[in-house]
Amino acid sequence: MSKEEKIIQAAIEVFREKGIEKTKVSDIVKTAGIAQGTFYLYFPSRLSVMPAIAKNMVERIMATVEEGVSDHKPFEQQLEEVVEMIFLITKEYGDIVALIYAGIAQTEHLKEWENIYSPYYAWMSHFLLTAQRQGIIRDSINPSRSAKLIIGLIESAAEQIYLFDDSKDETMQQLKLELLDFLYHALGLRHA
Repeated sequence: MSKEEKIIQAAIEVFREKGIEKTKVSDIVKTAGIAQGTFYLYFPSRLSVMPAIAKNMVERIMATVEEGVSDHKPFEQQLEEVVEMIFLITKEYGDIVALIYAGIAQTEHLKEWENIYSPYYAWMSHFLLTAQRQGIIRDSINPSRSAKLIIGLIESAAEQIYLFDDSKDETMQQLKLELLDFLYHALGLRHA
């Protein structure tokens, strides 16, 4: 693990434990086992590590989605798997997701969000474009713009369950079904 990765992992750990406001650079470097000067070689402040944490999270999301979506299944089932994987990662890392939102919102790094999410958007865009070329989804959608909308919708639904609501299985299953029904109609799928 590189020093930068150690800093990122330590920052996640300390932010989770102490919260954003109470975390100090000295806490992060102590957890990382590095000198304070080393921290500043990579990040100018404690909040400047937030985009790196967000990038790390997007990499986890991408790995989970790529591993969990079967290439050989029909598009509808793949879409269900995408939803399932995003809900799964939001459940597992909901506290980090909340931390990223709070941390990035407090900094000038909010404008970096689109760049951080670009690999995720590209994956979804390709997923939609492939289905569109096969005549599975309607040809009137723009895969690039729709990728952002779909990711935002799925993540928002998962966050609603795991960050804001009482995450009961029954409520979660109903929300997933409504979400998929909405996506099927939006994409012009005949299946419902």
